[in-house]
Amino acid sequence: MRLRITEVEAYAGEADPGSHAYRGRTERNASMFGPPGHAYVYFIYGMWFSLNLVCGAEGQASGVLIRAGEVLEGAEQARQRRPKARKDQELAKGPARLATALAVDRELNGADVCTHDDTAPLSITAGEPAEPGAMKNGPRTGVGGDAAHYPWRFWLEGDPTVSPYRPHKPRNRRPELDASRSTP
Repeated sequence: MRLRITEVEAYAGEADPGSHAYRGRTERNASMFGPPGHAYVYFIYGMWFSLNLVCGAEGQASGVLIRAGEVLEGAEQARQRRPKARKDQELAKGPARLATALAVDRELNGADVCTHDDTAPLSITAGEPAEPGAMKNGPRTGVGGDAAHYPWRFWLEGDPTVSPYRPHKPRNRRPELDASRSTP
């Protein structure tokens, strides 16, 4: 398969409250701490995988979440993996859909994505640059609190494969749980 990346979000590790590495290194986020050029794959909401590229110096966590892309080759494979997609533009529209379309799972966590041989399960190569002014940036999707203002989401304006922006919405707790927490 071949995919053109159309949307990403950046995360600055331990300096970024929106990052998985904000509270330090754990077994789950160890790949974020280097070396650069490797995949950081995590499981979210108990059902989806997401793909990130580690991009900082080894030992300093950072990553770029691959949020969306256009399938250029292998659309039939992507359709088999994403049978509910109504249009090809939806095959990799959003991080979980992208990971599903590409068959990304935890087995690829830590994989070297800069290896460009036929045996590499995943690789990143330079593509055609975007037209001047086509790239836009703004706040990251679903990130709240102290990290909500970082304009670290980047996308190709007007591209139909870009996922919709969704601001952070705090979870509504059940009132009975809140009442039980206030009891000494």
